[in-house]
Amino acid sequence: MNKRSFIMAMIFSSVFGGIVAIIGFTIINPNEKVIQTTTNGTSPVSLTNYVFDSSDFVVPDGLNFVFAAKNATPSVVHIRTTYENGMRANSQFHDFFKDYFGERYDRRGGPSRGAGSGVVISADGYIVTNNHVIENADEIEIVFNDNRSYQAKVVGTDEDTDLAVLKVAAENLVAVNYGDSDNINIGEWVLAIGNPYEFRSTVTAGIISAKGRNINILNGDYRIESFIQTDAAVNPGNSGGALVNLKGELVGINTAIASPSGAFAGYSFAVPVSLVKKVVSDLIEYGAVQRALLGISIYDVNAQVAEDNDLSVLKGIFVNGVQEGKAADEAGIERGDVIVAIDDKLVNNVAQLQEQVAIKRPGDEVEVRFIRNGKEKTVVAKLRNEEGTLDIIEVASDYRIEGATFVDVSDALKDRLDIDGGVQIKELGEGKWRDVRMKEGFIITGIDNEKIQNIRDLENYFKRPRTDGILIEGVYPDGSKAHYGLGL
Repeated sequence: MNKRSFIMAMIFSSVFGGIVAIIGFTIINPNEKVIQTTTNGTSPVSLTNYVFDSSDFVVPDGLNFVFAAKNATPSVVHIRTTYENGMRANSQFHDFFKDYFGERYDRRGGPSRGAGSGVVISADGYIVTNNHVIENADEIEIVFNDNRSYQAKVVGTDEDTDLAVLKVAAENLVAVNYGDSDNINIGEWVLAIGNPYEFRSTVTAGIISAKGRNINILNGDYRIESFIQTDAAVNPGNSGGALVNLKGELVGINTAIASPSGAFAGYSFAVPVSLVKKVVSDLIEYGAVQRALLGISIYDVNAQVAEDNDLSVLKGIFVNGVQEGKAADEAGIERGDVIVAIDDKLVNNVAQLQEQVAIKRPGDEVEVRFIRNGKEKTVVAKLRNEEGTLDIIEVASDYRIEGATFVDVSDALKDRLDIDGGVQIKELGEGKWRDVRMKEGFIITGIDNEKIQNIRDLENYFKRPRTDGILIEGVYPDGSKAHYGLGL
């Protein structure tokens, strides 16, 4: 074979071999696509800020998760709950959250257990978490990351923000530092710290994906949904845990995920710390959240709303109605106004406006900036409570008898159970009520065929002289009805 023939044979073999390789690859991987690329001699991707060697790894300048994780992790606790009747309440959050915070059921009727996370907010034992983590639990155990364990009492809950405050008998705890959720920016790094799948003190990282996000999971009359959206990985058990910035400061309480499977799929949501601080303060000081209202009905401005109402702007919140005699009415706000800022903070949707108003108390004043007929105006509104007054609403008084403490049942619970009223057992000590196997959380709706709608009815009933036993009827928060005979 001469030289020319040899070269031609080599070229033919190379081409033939390449064709065979491509055909073979296609047969083995029929769904794969062969993509041809070209280069101009320079790499399209540069890793200039990353350095690898046998002993070191340097992340981009200024990005350090270690400091934040070390500062915040000691303040995040593991919450374990027990439900003696074997089933959690059939609450508005039941289906949405049951996978998220690790709820478990005992189908045989024994005690069931749940798990979640919480954040220490004071050195003397106050802890914030989600209401759905501890709602109607018979026992709440708090486990710290150093393995110390305490039983917790519920200080107060708020279904409208899905927050709750717990208290443990401990001192010198490591409390988290509050950050500023108002001024955190989309794109900033954050860490989610919690106890997913009961893997204690787990830290994941992500960025702020959006703010003021309404995902329609709350059903309360005064629900506030202005979530921080992140892509930090959270899973069942993270609920109630901390979302912190790179200083280790709390910027949110992890509350929900958007997922078709119940496991993390790239979208998680946290209650902003601006709202957390207000709710926590109210629950500790008053036992109930002091809800401040403008007294308006509103919805987001979009292209259709702007066209229908001949608006000159495509931003803000459209005022569809104003309640007579309420804060907005007295300040001069009218139907057709478009609110664009509260206290100089821009509000682009209803969720953001609600958040800014929700951090106030009745009697507080806010500056409302709005556009009317193409012109910008600013007025001062004095916020009122849900009853239309400037007063602080005190938590319902309780009534104690024979080792049991009763409170009026909440409006939300009445709506959920479709009952006119009742009194609920808040605490149950030694005595006749416990002797008949009644449990905390039970709601008395009647005694001896007489309706009991509030604490006053119960107190008046027991003021009467009695010599025989009584028949008590009622319902548990999960909807199960019960009757008890009580000897006096």
